Amino acid sequence: MQKRNKYTEIEDFLADESFQSWVRTKADLENWEEWTLENSMRAKLVEEARLWILAMKIPENNLHSSIIQTALVATWTKIEENEASTKKEIKLWNNNWLKSVAAVLVFGLLGSWTYSHLFIPNNSTQIYNELIHENNNEGLVEQTNNSNKPQIITLSDGSSVLLQPKSKLSYPKIFVGNERRVYLSGEGFFEISKNPKKPFLVFANEIVTKVVGTSFRISAFSNEPNVEILVRTGKVKVQSNEMVLSFNKKEEITLLPNEALRFTRKSSTFDKITDITKDQTLIHSVRTIEQLSFDFTDIPVSQIFKTIEQAYLVNIEFPKDKLKDCHLTTSLSDQPLPEKLKIICKALGNNTSYEMNGNQIIINSDGCNY
Repeated sequence: MQKRNKYTEIEDFLADESFQSWVRTKADLENWEEWTLENSMRAKLVEEARLWILAMKIPENNLHSSIIQTALVATWTKIEENEASTKKEIKLWNNNWLKSVAAVLVFGLLGSWTYSHLFIPNNSTQIYNELIHENNNEGLVEQTNNSNKPQIITLSDGSSVLLQPKSKLSYPKIFVGNERRVYLSGEGFFEISKNPKKPFLVFANEIVTKVVGTSFRISAFSNEPNVEILVRTGKVKVQSNEMVLSFNKKEEITLLPNEALRFTRKSSTFDKITDITKDQTLIHSVRTIEQLSFDFTDIPVSQIFKTIEQAYLVNIEFPKDKLKDCHLTTSLSDQPLPEKLKIICKALGNNTSYEMNGNQIIINSDGCNY
């Protein structure tokens, strides 16, 4: 504890193995967090050192050894010119780990490829992990889609999320308090159960999306340069995540149906898109669920089930013979999947119910009562 009280330079922290371990593993065995918060100037220095360590996830084999060596020599020459103690410089230079840290500075100047493909992904992943760590008192459950097709997740309030492959969602088993909060890394299509007294918030790395009841898609993969939100129905409000970005807290952007918002990580800027048909990136990313209509007029129940299967990539089993003559007129456009199924079952009547297990749905019915 006494030793680190004398730390005045970033290099002091970078050479401390316990500090490295705390940043990388979050195992705070030496009470670094408590010590950091004791002094605002100290906290600023710690944060700068922390970012250096996170940036060290750059794989060395992506650059030729001669480039690495030249970068190290040039960078360290500048460090030597600015250091007062020659002895300290030699000690630090002999530290192989710190040599790599010096290289990070040069790598960062080599071009936008390094920034877009290395630093941003790691930083975004770190943001998600920090959000989960700081809100773990909510009793969060994390679900990761390691399959090659979307997975449907039903939340305790009746909302549903179509989680795309290589994505993960953390959410409480039961929503308590005045807000409903979930945390996304990757892509998910959200259909939110309406509750004006309890807004729904999606924390997707650098941005926060707030809704009451609507459907929208968020794409926030850690290895992509942008975060995108596209609204299908209803209205959403988007702002920066104040935990990680220093934007004005009052800056809030409202999106209506068929509008989108793109957050560019490199410049930390928002771009509102009012006509998504003119944006080629959005056009090519549209999912089936965003294209299908859920407004039905005298449509066979079997066709309605087929539409749901196509939209959510689920499998629905139902008694075809008992429901073959059943038709429905209904609008399911702004409803989560569980609510869609409830409305259909209620309309059919005659002991109609559904069971849902992941992407498998079973409809039980004695036929329509009309």
